[in-house]
Amino acid sequence: MADIIVVYHSGFGHTKKVAEHVAQGAAAELVAISENGELTEADWAKLNAAKAIVFGSPTYMGNVSWQFKKFADATSRIWYNRGWQDKIFGGFTNSASPVGDKGLTLSALQTLASQHGGLWVSLGQLPSNTKATQPTDPNTLGGSVGLLVQSPADASVDEIPQGHLDTAVAYGKRIAAISARFSAA
Repeated sequence: MADIIVVYHSGFGHTKKVAEHVAQGAAAELVAISENGELTEADWAKLNAAKAIVFGSPTYMGNVSWQFKKFADATSRIWYNRGWQDKIFGGFTNSASPVGDKGLTLSALQTLASQHGGLWVSLGQLPSNTKATQPTDPNTLGGSVGLLVQSPADASVDEIPQGHLDTAVAYGKRIAAISARFSAA
């Protein structure tokens, strides 16, 4: 069983691709939330056993998708029993717009982790925010709380800017490194 689980919902495949890159960096296992907002019992067991959980959701209308929200609400029994207390958490979101109120989505993910008594891992990168910035540069959206990704509405899954995907891998590595430090204690 993986020490790190990336649990995500993806409506059109873009957030799935980001999840794959975070998982690559973290050597994590992916758990997809279904189109009905559900997980299997085996997926719940993986989350409960993991040392770290990374949440991923597209930003729809300024918040997580309803499927992710259904998953979040389904964690209330775990919350009540403190089942995820002191786990490491991180999160990411993706939307078509450069801003698109992604900060609200990250806040919702961070709040969910905090309600569970978890420890949140920030992005830990400076932004690429000069006139010379290119789509291949890291953190071009200037995230700090977590990973921000833009997938233009008319872009295919294969057109997500490489810098965003590289930032996702780096974030996964950061989560794995911090998780390992806490595990060694």
